[in-house]
Amino acid sequence: MGIEAWLTLGIVVLLFAALVKNIAPPDLLFLGATTLLATLGIITPVEAFAGFSNSGMLTVAVLFVVAAGLRETGILDYIGQQILGRARTPNGVLGRMAAVVIPMSAFLNNTPIVAMFVPVVMDWSRRHQVSPSKLLIPLSYFAILGGTCTLIGTSTNLVVNGLMIDNGLPEMGLFEISMIGVPYAAIGLAYLFFAGRRLLPDRKEMMEQLGESRREYLAEMLVQPGCRLAGQSVERAGLRQLPGLFLIEIERCDQIIGPVGPDDVIEQNDRLVFTGIVSSIIDLEKIPGLVPIADPDYEVSPRQQRRRRLCEAVISENSPLIGKTIRDADFRATYGAAVVAVHRGGKRVERKIGDITLRPGDTMLLQVRPHFLRAYRHDPAFYLISDVEEWHPLRRDRAWIALSLFVALIFLMTTGLVSTVVAAALAAVLMVAAGCISAGDARRSVEWQVLVTIASAFGVGTALQNSGLATTVATSLVDATSGLGPVAALAVIYLLGSIMTELVTNNAAAVLMFPFCLETARLYGVDSRPFLMALVLAASASFMTPIGYQTNMMVYGPGGYRFTDFFRIGGPLNLTLWIVAIFLIPLFWPF
Repeated sequence: MGIEAWLTLGIVVLLFAALVKNIAPPDLLFLGATTLLATLGIITPVEAFAGFSNSGMLTVAVLFVVAAGLRETGILDYIGQQILGRARTPNGVLGRMAAVVIPMSAFLNNTPIVAMFVPVVMDWSRRHQVSPSKLLIPLSYFAILGGTCTLIGTSTNLVVNGLMIDNGLPEMGLFEISMIGVPYAAIGLAYLFFAGRRLLPDRKEMMEQLGESRREYLAEMLVQPGCRLAGQSVERAGLRQLPGLFLIEIERCDQIIGPVGPDDVIEQNDRLVFTGIVSSIIDLEKIPGLVPIADPDYEVSPRQQRRRRLCEAVISENSPLIGKTIRDADFRATYGAAVVAVHRGGKRVERKIGDITLRPGDTMLLQVRPHFLRAYRHDPAFYLISDVEEWHPLRRDRAWIALSLFVALIFLMTTGLVSTVVAAALAAVLMVAAGCISAGDARRSVEWQVLVTIASAFGVGTALQNSGLATTVATSLVDATSGLGPVAALAVIYLLGSIMTELVTNNAAAVLMFPFCLETARLYGVDSRPFLMALVLAASASFMTPIGYQTNMMVYGPGGYRFTDFFRIGGPLNLTLWIVAIFLIPLFWPF
């Protein structure tokens, strides 16, 4: 090897060591390595930063916005609640998650899908006294497996496709990878159901954490005409054993139904009285047609709700509100606020919220205008005012637009009328223009660290080619497998890609392994596509560590997992899928 190859090898080794030891964030490490390679003259400045204009990287960026638009309009939340709402056993949850998460991950970035399902799974675990450690690793694995089924299923596929285009190779079709991705996902699913779930840990300490008590509010909700709860029993409506929430009574005309049984049927115009924690009351608000009625000035319109906030305020000793009922206090006229729920010293107030006479120390959950916190922070009427950060009004009135745009995106990608990046960018722009997501939220939805890591990794990949290091390694690989043919080289490339993605990010592994695939195919004199398809699968096969894939990291803490849990469950899965890939790839993409 020449001096440039040795320098590139040294930088790559140091990069890997820094990534494994977590010395600095991956985006900073890759950007630093690319900059150093450009400084040494191994790559040109243009080559160092060409990744920032790569079509695969840009597609990943705009798909973040599309997924966020679906989340902001409530579509993803609705799917999550509907899927797990009626499950009764952990196996039932696994089956329902697999049936939805895998198909969804085939067409959406899997990060927001897992982000949506984690709190849903945690809530289900709390209600049914099941440790979330039995469910969250499968959730991450389902998302990873679903991502291997289509071109847009994961950013790794798009990154490899962008590299193929840059190197003059035919781009991948939307469903080209599905020929192997679907059976690949099916076998992974079978493993998780019949073997993997027996290896899942049962972290009892997580159950104790889920059972922690918090401040409980009293809330009254009205079942409006058209609400999906109307006509359903309490149990079928999902209101039985809610996490941190208890349905106390149902008021129907002049009749009080209490205690409420699981078979009691909810009807239109019923007033439901709950006691529960803030996060659970927020979840109730997400049910269309179920609205708080403590204060008639509460805004129920999705358009108006976007101009409001939720905050908590504690009544002071000298407050002019003391001795007044909530109805008489007229919060809208005085403070531009509406009362959602009330908390009083851990005790339930035995009367309608509107008739509660306020006392010092009462805590109210208020729907307010954005300026309320700034205007009344030092008002003597209140001891403390703080925002409820987890409350975020959904744009339900735009849900049909977001869903239509997503369907149109899939149609454009399937038919190939426009390129993948143009179709995705068009959908993202229209999401913002149609009000499915604000411009600010769209910018915040983009995971810039992921994009910088991907773009910078392209520079390192180019250095592997320019320096001759890729040719040297590929030649050694061909020499070692020459007696067994290209299938053996395919097996080695998959294995290397799978191991690499466990140590660094999946996108970085794909970029770094890409030149080795091209060189191996050239030296064997065969088509490079089988090697590239193996790379697509291998770079996503991150099951053995939590650090190799973002969805694994997302479930690591909430599930109470240990590092070894992923290796124990993911090791056999990686080995199984390696055998499957080596057997199927040559059948669909002959050498």
